[in-house]
Amino acid sequence: MLQFNIRGENIEVTPAIRDHIEKKVEKIERYFTDGANATAMVNLKSYNHSQTKVEVTIPMKNLTLRAEERHDDMYAAIDLIVSKLERQIRKYKTKVNRKFRERDGIGLAFATAENDTRAQNEIEEEEEDLTIVRTKQFDLKPMDEEEAVLQMNMLGHNFFVFTDAESNETNIVYKRKDGSYGLIETSAQ
Repeated sequence: MLQFNIRGENIEVTPAIRDHIEKKVEKIERYFTDGANATAMVNLKSYNHSQTKVEVTIPMKNLTLRAEERHDDMYAAIDLIVSKLERQIRKYKTKVNRKFRERDGIGLAFATAENDTRAQNEIEEEEEDLTIVRTKQFDLKPMDEEEAVLQMNMLGHNFFVFTDAESNETNIVYKRKDGSYGLIETSAQ
């Protein structure tokens, strides 16, 4: 069962908004065998009372679902988010079922969606998007975050993988849509 953590920035989360979000996002539970047993973190942001940004993140055991949408109508943005999440689930399900038919793991998390009416050629079109067309190899040089951002900007990329000089872990810096920078820290499990 999905739990909800709904926050609003520059917007009040009314009971009507909360009900609409819960009703729409709960639809994705049908794709999972034992229910989702996760917390859906929903952030609503209003920009000058004209445009709304809706972000939904659902971290689960073997996969994290995330989608965001900007729209003039918040309710329309929520509907579009649910469509994006359903597409992500179907894409993962198709990929996982093909690769892990014999194995345990993430494949067991997906229920068989009998009501999935998409045609086989649509699934094949999505699979074509996953084709790797180029492979690069490079040495991970130990450096700090600032040097990694400088390297990324010099190369003209929007992300850069590096070894953190202090932790010796592989990290990623990336350029965000708003022009600022983000850091993804990894750790061995």
